[in-house]
Amino acid sequence: MSLDSTPSAARAGSQLLPPSPVAAVSRGAGGAKPTPAEVASLVVATSVRRHHQISSNPSPQGQDLRLAGTDNPSRRDEHPGTRRRRPAKMASPLAVFRPAGHLPCRRRLKNPSCPYTSPKLLQPRSSASSHRSRRSRIAQSAIRSAAGGGGNGNGRRRGGTVDVVAFVAVLHDAKTADDVKFLAQDFLGGGGDDEERLPVQVYTSLIRGLGKKQRIDAAFAIVEHLKRRGGSSLNQFVYNCLLGAVKNSGEFTRIEDVLADMEEQGISPNIVTFNTLMSVYVEQGKIEEVFRVYHEDIQGRGLVPTAATYSTVMSAFKSAGDAFAALDFFVKLRERYNNGELIGNPADWEPEFVKYENLALRVCHMAMRRSLAGANNPGGAALKVILSMDEARVRPDRRYYERLVWACTGEEHYTIAKELYQRIRECDGEISLSVCNHLIWLMGKAKKWWAALEIYEDLLEKGPKPNNLSYELIMSHFNILLNAARRRGIWRWGVRLLDKMEEKGLNPGCREWNAVLLACSRAAETSAAVNIFKRMINQGLKPDVVSYGALLSALEKGGLYDEALRVWEHMRKVGIHPNLHAYTILVSIYIGKGNHDMVDGVLQDMLSANIEPTVVTFNAIISACVRSSKGSAAFEWFHKMKMKSIEPNEITYQMLIEALVQDGKPKVAYEI
Repeated sequence: MSLDSTPSAARAGSQLLPPSPVAAVSRGAGGAKPTPAEVASLVVATSVRRHHQISSNPSPQGQDLRLAGTDNPSRRDEHPGTRRRRPAKMASPLAVFRPAGHLPCRRRLKNPSCPYTSPKLLQPRSSASSHRSRRSRIAQSAIRSAAGGGGNGNGRRRGGTVDVVAFVAVLHDAKTADDVKFLAQDFLGGGGDDEERLPVQVYTSLIRGLGKKQRIDAAFAIVEHLKRRGGSSLNQFVYNCLLGAVKNSGEFTRIEDVLADMEEQGISPNIVTFNTLMSVYVEQGKIEEVFRVYHEDIQGRGLVPTAATYSTVMSAFKSAGDAFAALDFFVKLRERYNNGELIGNPADWEPEFVKYENLALRVCHMAMRRSLAGANNPGGAALKVILSMDEARVRPDRRYYERLVWACTGEEHYTIAKELYQRIRECDGEISLSVCNHLIWLMGKAKKWWAALEIYEDLLEKGPKPNNLSYELIMSHFNILLNAARRRGIWRWGVRLLDKMEEKGLNPGCREWNAVLLACSRAAETSAAVNIFKRMINQGLKPDVVSYGALLSALEKGGLYDEALRVWEHMRKVGIHPNLHAYTILVSIYIGKGNHDMVDGVLQDMLSANIEPTVVTFNAIISACVRSSKGSAAFEWFHKMKMKSIEPNEITYQMLIEALVQDGKPKVAYEI
């Protein structure tokens, strides 16, 4: 738009503007275009000059300038029916670059065909702002957002309160008292008066905030700054907050500096000071120092302990793992509470005593776990703690006992595990099935199989219902017992175990029945073996080669050779192939019957089945000859054994000597 195309009223309004150097630059010398540096340097000066003229000197020219384009009748007449534009408060600093008569209007959307460059982009960026640290920008942003504005002196919120969070961010890197003073004045504004009038509560809040952020140097700098203020700026609250900040930062070596400074300033520590000091000692593991502070400093000075004092002492007992001392302390404290010796509202102490009791339970729990992990009578030590808890009338719940059960993993834990199981059952009758399975396993490991069976019986009667793991565990225990009965030949015990298993709903398999059959065979109980064999078949089980071998052995030892041969024929008829043990029993049967010729046939059958005779086979033959008082036959089988390159053992020579003595050949027996 050129000057000639503008309305006449606008040109008249533009003539009210005083001459501007920027306008001169825009025209240029001889119409030359101004450089960007000239434009950037004169835009700001022009804006400031016009704002000063309009606001401080409301002359008719300024009034005409402010009313230009709003109340000009010639413009309304020239453009009837058009929308009324918003009055311009002041002329734009870029008006000098526009044609005369151009009026301010709402900002138009940017058009790519008409690019617009902001004057701010023409201003050179200051080096200070470009190199400002990230932490400083965050702090200034926090101050502006909290205070509702930007710049210095905006640290106070509406109503005169101080934004402590933003204040802490400002003092984050303070090292000395001078840093605190300078940053506080800059944050609050108004010189040093506002900073001097700040209450001590603000500084204690600042110390706590810096302690949470572990900026302990800045917290100490605030205390040094308060020393310079003098008066009542320093008190117990300030130093207590400083101790808390040191505790949060973990720099425990500076605790002594704080205490020494308190003594130098003539400030006596109070109960809060000693509570904080004891908590620091607990974190450091200096348990003796905790008790020294409690007895000498608190009780010695006549201070009244608070709830935090007793909690800290209980925490010290927990760190020390002294369950007996913790219970004794809790009992004495409860007696004082019942006698009304504790200062304060009794209703406020009730929830505290719940916490103390929980702390005592934790101390006892940790002490028992440590004793269970020890080597010297772990069960007895844990049991003493439980009895002490009963004397102190501290009764834990079921879950407490169950956690202790899981800590019992050794054979020596049998006593305490059984006691814990009984207490769990007495609590509310409920118990975790996994805990019961763990106890069954533990009882078996400690060789307390009947105790394991009692737990399994409780599962069947009281619940919870046993699962597959419970069944497998108790079956493994029965197998251990049955194998013991088999090795010792205690067949009646084996029969009792089978009856107990059937009574408890456990279904014995071939393995369990074979163990009892072998026990009967070892004890030469022929009738018992026959009965067990019949019961096994009645249960729907199919006997295997071990079952037939045990029955054959029992019949052979009972002298029932014909019945044994019938059992052999039945075994071969049902398709069960004999093993070395079965063949050995068969040759013993033929020797017992006096049919020595059949023995050679049995040995040939063994070779045909790829089963080599062993020393056990020949020992059985020689033993059968001894029982039949046939010493010569025994000596003959001894020579056959030597011919087959089978080395005799101690049992062989023992049976042979006995056979020769029976045959009246003691000299030969002596030579052998």
